[in-house]
Amino acid sequence: MTSPPDVGLHGSGGGAEPGAPCAGPPGAGPSRSQGTRAADGTARGAAETAAPDRRAPKGGPASPEDAEEAEDAETPETPEDGETPKVPEPPEGAETPRTRGTEPDPPGPADGAAPAQLDGAALPPAPAPGARGSDTPSTELREGAGIAGLSLPYQVVAALALSVFGLLACGHLAMVFLHVAPSNTLTKQHGEAFDDWIYPEFEQNWKLFAPNPLQQNVAVEARADVEGADGRRTTRWVNLSREDGEAIRGSLLPSHVHQNELRRAWDFYTGSHTEENRPNGLRGELSERYMRRIVMLRLSRQEYGGTIERVQIRSAVTAVGAPAWSDEKISTEPVYRALPWWNVTDDDLPEGSGQGQASAGAEGAE
Repeated sequence: MTSPPDVGLHGSGGGAEPGAPCAGPPGAGPSRSQGTRAADGTARGAAETAAPDRRAPKGGPASPEDAEEAEDAETPETPEDGETPKVPEPPEGAETPRTRGTEPDPPGPADGAAPAQLDGAALPPAPAPGARGSDTPSTELREGAGIAGLSLPYQVVAALALSVFGLLACGHLAMVFLHVAPSNTLTKQHGEAFDDWIYPEFEQNWKLFAPNPLQQNVAVEARADVEGADGRRTTRWVNLSREDGEAIRGSLLPSHVHQNELRRAWDFYTGSHTEENRPNGLRGELSERYMRRIVMLRLSRQEYGGTIERVQIRSAVTAVGAPAWSDEKISTEPVYRALPWWNVTDDDLPEGSGQGQASAGAEGAE
């Protein structure tokens, strides 16, 4: 058996090169010289990596026109001095061969990620987590957060709570307005209801902004008659206002009781009594009981060693002295207002004050 001649090999001796186009049968086209084939072989090696192999198809020799087109495509232009040689571009529609090892393979897609390209078409980037149109659940708050973001039962509860607070706020503002407003039909008919709501926590005190602001220091003092084993004796005056001042001085969170309880109780009493200490209305008796209970609460902390039978209260009013740069002469001597003695009853005794234990001890001694 004889092997078929190699396609693409020139038949002239040892100068044949693989990949050279066949000259074809005699008379099919002009023959090429040995020197031309050698020059084509040196230039073809530089273009093989960028252009596809334009060889004649198996089964027959290539035509002279195809051979000339291959020579033009494979012969690069000679670059001038200092210029970078240009690599001829492959013909349109041809695949660019890639030499193994010349460039790294593109990294494959990560686990669970979509490929960047599919069949030569670029895919759009994956949407960020939480973006609209993404199937990934978002960790951000959805639109309409707040009451609208709650379920229906919670929306009803929140709406009712806001309604109640709104009504209370409006009602409180209306009560304060009617309390400080001039006398009118509503205050004449429902004045007591307004006062019960305002006093004592929400009382409006305008003395600081009056034409003559308060320029006095008012101290409330008390003393008691104590019945003990050695007989009855009268204690010294105890400055209750000074005790409240020492309790709140230097405190970052002073107690509301120490600041206002005794002071407002004394204002309540003087506003409901005349200068002769006579009640001028129905609130007079209430203010007396209120003052006795506060005083008994303070005096029961003292260790008198007996039973408190009666108490007496007085106020010491001292004018604020004039500044050093003023020529005004102001007396700073205290002015006292003493109230009559009040007998202590069981209603005046505070719970856990020790007064009951003192009374039981006095009865046992008898």
